[in-house]
Amino acid sequence: MHIRGVILEGYSNAGKTSVLKAIKRYQSQEESSERSVVILGEHYSQILNNKHGEYVSLTREEHIELLKERVEMLKKLNDWAIQLGPASRGTRGLFYVLERFHLNHRAAFVDSDLEEIIKIEEQLESLNAKCILLTISPEVVEERIKSRQPEEWIYKTEEDVRSSVSELLKSQNVLRHQAKTSRVPTVEINTDGKDWDEYVRVIMEGNDIA
Repeated sequence: MHIRGVILEGYSNAGKTSVLKAIKRYQSQEESSERSVVILGEHYSQILNNKHGEYVSLTREEHIELLKERVEMLKKLNDWAIQLGPASRGTRGLFYVLERFHLNHRAAFVDSDLEEIIKIEEQLESLNAKCILLTISPEVVEERIKSRQPEEWIYKTEEDVRSSVSELLKSQNVLRHQAKTSRVPTVEINTDGKDWDEYVRVIMEGNDIA
């Protein structure tokens, strides 16, 4: 097996972008790391997308096909490396990072048939995928959502703030529940401390998935 990967999941403001940047730093500094790296941000796998200035949401079927295409790409890359024969991780290994993937699908289509997403998860598991669910505590939610785009919150009412906090926590709990039934091994990391490099050290070293 020449491949391993990390899937970053979590609601907005949980720190996916910051962790992704820290993973890039770690991977570039670690001498034994794979030279071949595939990193696909959320725009290549999420359900809601900004298309020519308008937000467009994929249907369940469209999103399943999108996820299948991304997984098939990884499988083909891994098959190519395998048929070349044995080699070191650095020389021929492939490390990949996906963002907003299978848990995002499960949470968005929670009442739908799970057969197809389970098949995708089984393929991800065979590709040595590990899911990292990033979460934040209730007491820091308000500060985190306001810090992202402060200017948008200046004229928001207290009711607006409470509603946004409630929505985030509800969505976060849905992701937690879905992670428990997913076929992909999942580790939940609380990001209240914003210690991005330490979180990545735990992801990459403390839970080596090679």
